[in-house]
Amino acid sequence: MERPAWAPRSIDISVPSVSRIYDFYLGGSHNFEVDREAARRAMAFMPGLPKIMQANRAFMRRAVRFAAGQGVTQFLDIGSGIPTFGNVHEVAQAAAPGARVVYVDHDPVAVAHSQAVLAGNADADVVAADLLGPQEILASPQVERLIDLNRPVALLLVAILHFVEDADDPYGAVAELREALAPGSMLILTHASYEGIPVPAERAEGAVDVYKDIRNPLIMRSRDEIARFFEGYDMVEPGLVPMPHWRPDAALEDEDPFAFSGFAGVGRTA
Repeated sequence: MERPAWAPRSIDISVPSVSRIYDFYLGGSHNFEVDREAARRAMAFMPGLPKIMQANRAFMRRAVRFAAGQGVTQFLDIGSGIPTFGNVHEVAQAAAPGARVVYVDHDPVAVAHSQAVLAGNADADVVAADLLGPQEILASPQVERLIDLNRPVALLLVAILHFVEDADDPYGAVAELREALAPGSMLILTHASYEGIPVPAERAEGAVDVYKDIRNPLIMRSRDEIARFFEGYDMVEPGLVPMPHWRPDAALEDEDPFAFSGFAGVGRTA
């Protein structure tokens, strides 16, 4: 397989990547055949996976605009993935000129493309780091330059926590980040769940098994388990709901049934 110019030499292009699979679902071009093959295997069980990812992105954009409208102009997006149209910095800076955004991802392709997209944007940057290292993120030069931790921050954890197993203590990492943020900060979160998926759970498990096969287990948590990530936050109305139900800006009748899979919510600290 020929390595394209945009693929860092450090990555193994024969191994599927969650962020490149996500890019494929969204119609992006920064993925390899190995990623597309894994995505197609998962879609054989859940053909609506691209619709779920599109609902994720649409929720993220609505939540970022909401945060900006509430006066929050600093955004820390962990597990940001490969940049696609309508990314956080585009939405935030359109809603609030001068808004500052730091992306965080451990995928070298995602980091490399974020750097290219953000070239010349003084109010946005990217950190190569992992959600499970909150202090590394918070102490990074990029965060220190752009994010004032004494002022409210919108923390985005969109479609990332379901790739963190309980043994790695995702609740602890989220709590550690919350403790570092100023009062009035927000948590913007989405998470996969068997609840709401319009196919039998046994069929959905086939897609989950694909992620297990590529050594990126997909952890499907219940609504109650997902709600635990919001401990220490006051939920913003309408609470923790299927993604299209969170402050929709269009009628829901035409939404694909798969878009209602999993949950989304926004919380704010007092």
